[in-house]
Amino acid sequence: MNDYRLKTDVLVIGSGIAGSIAALNLAESGADVTLITAGDDLFSGNTRLAQGGIVFHSGDDDPGILERDILNAGWKQNYLRAVRYLCHKGPKVLQKTLIDAYHVPFAHRDSDSWYFTREGGHSVARILYAKDHTGLTIMERLTQAVSENPNILVLTRRTAIDLLTTHHHATHLDFKYNLSNQCVGAYVFNETLGQVEIILSSFTVLATGGAGRIFLHSTNSKEAIGSGLSMAHRAGAKLHNLEYVQFHPTAYYQGAKRFDRRFLISEAVRGEGARLVNASGEAFMARYDQRADLAPRDIVTRAIMAELLRTGDDCVYLDTTSGMREDVSERFPTIFEKCLSQGHDMRYTPIPVVPAAHYFCGGILVDTRGRTTLERLYAAGECTCTGVHGANRLASTSLLEGMLWGYSAAQEITKRLGAKWRLTRKLMDAIPDWQNPGDIHNEDPALIAQDWATIRNTMWNYVGIIRSTARLRRAFEDLRTLSKNMHDFYRQTPISKPIIDLFHGCQTAYVVTQAAMRNKTSQGCHYRVD
Repeated sequence: MNDYRLKTDVLVIGSGIAGSIAALNLAESGADVTLITAGDDLFSGNTRLAQGGIVFHSGDDDPGILERDILNAGWKQNYLRAVRYLCHKGPKVLQKTLIDAYHVPFAHRDSDSWYFTREGGHSVARILYAKDHTGLTIMERLTQAVSENPNILVLTRRTAIDLLTTHHHATHLDFKYNLSNQCVGAYVFNETLGQVEIILSSFTVLATGGAGRIFLHSTNSKEAIGSGLSMAHRAGAKLHNLEYVQFHPTAYYQGAKRFDRRFLISEAVRGEGARLVNASGEAFMARYDQRADLAPRDIVTRAIMAELLRTGDDCVYLDTTSGMREDVSERFPTIFEKCLSQGHDMRYTPIPVVPAAHYFCGGILVDTRGRTTLERLYAAGECTCTGVHGANRLASTSLLEGMLWGYSAAQEITKRLGAKWRLTRKLMDAIPDWQNPGDIHNEDPALIAQDWATIRNTMWNYVGIIRSTARLRRAFEDLRTLSKNMHDFYRQTPISKPIIDLFHGCQTAYVVTQAAMRNKTSQGCHYRVD
């Protein structure tokens, strides 16, 4: 047997808000949990980058109003059952977990009174925040709780390669002839040791985040390459709504210089009174939508692109010099310091901004309990399609969704953790050791960088903010060729993290492009000019 096998009740892949909440709730119920993250610590991923806040409820709010706002932002392509589940149960779970259990210090007037902000698409102020680093503040509390829980084994610098399934991997015929395909863990690459580990689990939770980094310009962390989508697709789980990619309208612009990650200027800045203006200082959003600067993100993004096309300018500006309800340096310290470091004092000069890929509204299809179409596999967070977002996400619903589905998946798995669902010795023995594709060391960093450049440029230019049949066909053909060439070239190359990431990213780009080609209707984030 392989020396690098590990057995656990539940394997959680990803350490953001969804993965951490799932792991904590499972561990508190007595489950043996193994949580893996590709980063050096639990702070990798997108949750820590979330600036604006998390949807709660204010005094002049109710679930019906929130439901209406979500449906309007999502072009009524939302799954109503999931929307109502979020609207009714989300704030209750937030109170129970983030406030009561983990004491996240959201901005408050006193012990019983919160400060609320409003963002685009919201009809009332209902968003809890911690200045402009809400995600980081949440993760500070969750990572502390995870690290202190004796039932959670945290493995860092681990990259999941493939999900283990009974149909694809089990060698015993009893499992191959069983009509139910089941996920029983994952092949995992230990970057520190350069070795592949087998983690066998009764249940697996994918919480790998989004895929924004398959685009040239993105606000996402380097880990957001769609690894969960790629693995779930290969394992046979159903994906849904992959064409709906939300582009955030306001990422910081610094000339022709390219960033590894575009710095996000939170929508909450507009919620506090900032206005989008063109190079002439003209506020233009009212020409495109009656809600002006507080229109949903897909509308604001396209309005900016139309304005840039009309004026020929490289960027627009977010004017924070007047009309703000609070001192910007106090309310948005992270954004203020970032802009100041680039020579822009947002108290006196507008911020140059452009759109960038931000959030995936589609993903691995799950129900309200976090179940996927593959037995024993659950998923939560941005890698999923719950149906909440429909064709476009309402601002600040993502943290609430990740928290709620992580919690719900844990509750459902806890009910099933019994003798019936324990992995049998027969099944564990039927899972083969990892077989390296070969020992020809032809991995070349320059070639990998070029492959990534091809993926990101193709997705940005052809599967980006504005799409057409011709562009999508070109993307499909280019990515199909790239995928074939990659498989041919690396087939006999020893496994490594750069190669794993490249394969995940290429396959995600390919399936997103296919989804965009299939959907002929122009709605929300999927905007087709033809």
